[in-house]
Amino acid sequence: MSTNSAQPSTRTPWSWIPTLYLAQGIPYVIVMTVSVIMYKRLGISNEDIAFYTSWLYLPWVIKPLWSPLVDIVRTKRLWIVTMQLFVGAALAGVALTIPGPDFFRWSLAIFWLMAFSSATHDIAADGFYMLALDERQQAFFVGIRSTFYRIAMISGQGLLVILAGYLEHQGLWGLGGNIAAAWSVTIGLLGGLFVIISLYHFIMLPKPASDHSTAGSAGSFLSGFAQTFVSFFKKDRIGLILSFLLLYRLGEAQLVKMVTPFLLDGFEKGGLGLTTEEVGFVYGTMGIIGLTLGGLLGGIAVSRKGLRYWLWPMVLIIHIPDALFVYLSAAQPESIWVITAAVAGEQFGYGFGFTAYMMYMLYVSRGAHSTAHYALCTGFMALGMMLPGMASGWIQAQIGYLNFFIWVMLATVPSFILARMLDIDPEFGTRKAD
Repeated sequence: MSTNSAQPSTRTPWSWIPTLYLAQGIPYVIVMTVSVIMYKRLGISNEDIAFYTSWLYLPWVIKPLWSPLVDIVRTKRLWIVTMQLFVGAALAGVALTIPGPDFFRWSLAIFWLMAFSSATHDIAADGFYMLALDERQQAFFVGIRSTFYRIAMISGQGLLVILAGYLEHQGLWGLGGNIAAAWSVTIGLLGGLFVIISLYHFIMLPKPASDHSTAGSAGSFLSGFAQTFVSFFKKDRIGLILSFLLLYRLGEAQLVKMVTPFLLDGFEKGGLGLTTEEVGFVYGTMGIIGLTLGGLLGGIAVSRKGLRYWLWPMVLIIHIPDALFVYLSAAQPESIWVITAAVAGEQFGYGFGFTAYMMYMLYVSRGAHSTAHYALCTGFMALGMMLPGMASGWIQAQIGYLNFFIWVMLATVPSFILARMLDIDPEFGTRKAD
């Protein structure tokens, strides 16, 4: 659907864009990162944490397959409000299962449903953004939405974890020392917040005339979608494209699953022995700030010299800082500031180097069906995180943290080989090209 059909609303976008993208980012970070920290604190093994939480990537892997449904059935506004209610209900469900028996199985099942709701919300929110704003507003608010998505990551991965850590140790309402109750209250409060956010958007989201059901044209729409799907796999050198999308983050996909268990495990297990609150500060706050700054500088760099110029520097900058975890696991420093600097440095490198990956997805998606092809690229991006992450806990358990982080460094080699094989237009990504 054309973005030109968007009609200006009398309601300022400032009243709903920040909250919409906070609501988009928080469920993702809860499912993919906070769940790892929570399960680690509740005594689940690294193998089970890595394997089962990696499966939670699947809804984002396959979301392009049901994205037509969001266009065909009802309005994107209704999808947004409904999915936010579902997320709130799922968070409440997780909160209720944590103190009970067999909590791991039941909470995973609810996280699974929450992941599908969140992925569906992503589809609806991004589509609504294009329908509710004209092209000038879309350009103006693109940075705003990205900023609030990052704030959502800090809120979930940082502040929420710090709150859970505070409740674990200091206690509130008699919770001191009761880890399960502390996490149950933390997740439950977030669930209540999402119900409020859903009601807020029910009132505040505009109602653009172009946001309507296309159920009458379902057959032709699905036929067209199938054609765009097939055309993606007919691209030149599609094997190289898919290999790069799947393997560029082979090392990082394993690293990210083991970072918080490594930070939380005691010295005797090869970890750094941080508290939950310290992890919320080190990884969830300072790490995300480093990630955000790296991403911003990476975007500026590519806009000046183009993707082809920056590809190799970004391949180096995203992977070489992984060696900081080799240092941390070998030295096991006790200084929180040394640990913070290393984690923030690695995250900065990841944010900077990930820009090349994002730009390559845009490069691959150029031409007809660019939106659908980009959605497929993001699916392969998620698959490239999901599959290696599933094995990471088992690998770490077999060889220990130090050897695991050395293995992560070796796992970055395929990305160097594949980057050497890419053929990219020298002008792509520069202001001149735009």
